[in-house]
Amino acid sequence: MSTEPRDRAQDAPDQGAGLRPPGLWGTRMVRVPGAALSVIGPTAEASAGLPEVLYVHGLGGSADNWTELMAELDGTVRGEALDLPGFGWSAPPADGNLSVNGHVRAVIGYLEETGRGPVHLVGNSLGGSVAVRLASLRPDLVRSLVLISPALPELPPQRTALPTGMLALPGMLRLLRRLPGDTRGMEQATDGLLDLVYGNARAIPPEKRASAVAEYRRRLGLPYAMQVLVDSARGIVSAYTERGEQALWRQAERVAVPVLLVYGLRDKLVSYRSAARACAVFRDARLLVLPTSGHVAMMEHPVQVGRAVREFLDEVAGRADRN
Repeated sequence: MSTEPRDRAQDAPDQGAGLRPPGLWGTRMVRVPGAALSVIGPTAEASAGLPEVLYVHGLGGSADNWTELMAELDGTVRGEALDLPGFGWSAPPADGNLSVNGHVRAVIGYLEETGRGPVHLVGNSLGGSVAVRLASLRPDLVRSLVLISPALPELPPQRTALPTGMLALPGMLRLLRRLPGDTRGMEQATDGLLDLVYGNARAIPPEKRASAVAEYRRRLGLPYAMQVLVDSARGIVSAYTERGEQALWRQAERVAVPVLLVYGLRDKLVSYRSAARACAVFRDARLLVLPTSGHVAMMEHPVQVGRAVREFLDEVAGRADRN
């Protein structure tokens, strides 16, 4: 753990991702065991005393995936979003561990270092698996879960999800490094990614798409970017195959806090069919299904998701008051 005062901004590690450009939210670096995490959140103290929320992104994503939902919930919660090790503006962990367990360790380190727990933990995709495992292993750090298209084992997987699983195959890293780096190649690759995660990528505003292209270009310029993507994909595949007490569905059974599940009917990576199993496995679950959403409902439909989260948090708070 860092010996610096808690919540103090710190320098990024040398192997690094650098500092996120100024935006709507303040940014800082938080050192945790073996890594330094870039975190975005409110800069004013106006959010003091509000419910604590932490957002965890999915594979290939970043804290910026949450900015629309954070804006929707601004004034309702004190929310922060972090870049998992190796993603966004966080450098890879010192030990190279990019498994689900490695990411869980980083989030636990953040919560312990900042003293923010217990929090309402919001996870998308890989971030959903991280949230489930963390809530199972460290219930003291979690007040509730919001899981948006959580990456929990599906058999058989959707056909449209197979290319993502193929990232874990041997030799994939060499193939990814051959991707064209010219402007047209960047735009085509970005369009493919957006089409994969959005229910309707054509509805994305031009300025948002341009920002995605610029971020894709920046990521490709980092020497470790493709290795991080491949190793994290392998980590998800490995977690999907775990059995016994480490199995993700078994850990979901042990989650005692209230859970809000959000699925999109147009999700190409996590089938909405998983919703039935999730509702049956989690002890205290409620479900929101968005007919036109894909894999990142918080980016496509932040108003609807924000409304559901507010209602959910009000319910959780009401229960706590009655107890």
